[in-house]
Amino acid sequence: MDLDLTEAQREFQQRIAQFARGRIAAEAARIDERGTFPRALVSEMAALGLLGVTIPAEWGGAGLDYISYALAIEAISSVSAVLAVIAAVNNSLVAEPIAQFGTSAQKAQWLRPLATGQALGGFALSEEHAGSDAANQQSTARQDEQGYVINGRKVWVANAEAADVLIVFASTQPGIRGRGVSAFLVPMDTPGIARVAAADSLGVRGLGCMDLAFTDVRVVSDALLGNPGDGFPVAMWALDGGRVAIAAQALGVGEAALQEAVSHAKTREAFGQPIGNYQAIQWMLADMATELDAARMLTLKAADSRQRGMRLTVDASMAKLFASEAAHRAADKAMQILASSGYRRGSVVERLFRDARATEIYQGTSEVQRMVIAEAILS
Repeated sequence: MDLDLTEAQREFQQRIAQFARGRIAAEAARIDERGTFPRALVSEMAALGLLGVTIPAEWGGAGLDYISYALAIEAISSVSAVLAVIAAVNNSLVAEPIAQFGTSAQKAQWLRPLATGQALGGFALSEEHAGSDAANQQSTARQDEQGYVINGRKVWVANAEAADVLIVFASTQPGIRGRGVSAFLVPMDTPGIARVAAADSLGVRGLGCMDLAFTDVRVVSDALLGNPGDGFPVAMWALDGGRVAIAAQALGVGEAALQEAVSHAKTREAFGQPIGNYQAIQWMLADMATELDAARMLTLKAADSRQRGMRLTVDASMAKLFASEAAHRAADKAMQILASSGYRRGSVVERLFRDARATEIYQGTSEVQRMVIAEAILS
């Protein structure tokens, strides 16, 4: 078994890490403090191919493999989880489903703009009563002779502040849950869509998350992504890739927390010597490093499964579950090691602690991941 990166993967990883340190790191604290959507940096990411990493070059993407994609998300997240999630939503949840399920016309209209940064995508699945139970869609899409009319409300739609197009999930056959859900490509300038609330969150602030209200939003039949009733499988396929990306995001946050803790342990002195000389600190650092390395193996395994076209639902769930909880523990231990310096509002570790927590919730909570894994074990 070869666990080494290829030369091309390593070069790409280094290039993105350099960009992250050189351009994003200086802006990360300001983005978090103000909660503002970082439009300029998103454009710079697009110029590097980061909004369409796995999209074929013929459609304007970078045409790279899924491991390269995971490496890129990790590198960005190590300095800003916000930019990493913006890229992950556009890649995994919007561009990739269009590439996989879209018609030639849909690809021509949206795939190149999404991959090149001329457009930004949002994924409108979650509702007040359809979070973990995503099949419980209350939004409806009623068919008539002109197409479909969508009504409902979506919550916590990442990128919604700046999105140009959404994949909207709605029930076309109410009463049969996931089997009656369809997916639609809906331009954000379609009449009847209202941005109704900006969701201020504990972490990943600046993600452009908003609630969206759909009132008699009319779309043509060609807006269907896949066939009628295919919406739930489309969503689950997209979330498989999205969970690999969130695992990579968590890994980046956790590694940043580890580096902050190591740096502090080497320079902070107590009782006449660096605190890194004390076993209590050493064991915390050892646990952090070991868990994050294990998370990396699971993340790369899931990315490799996606690249080879294998069914990766369980691999993705395991990677997201372990990486997100390892990142949470790493941020918690880093805060303990830095003590008051880490607990202070505005410190790097304080931001990492808040950002890590989100990875255990969005795109499927840790409990949902355990349900998915347990179902596979018991089947």
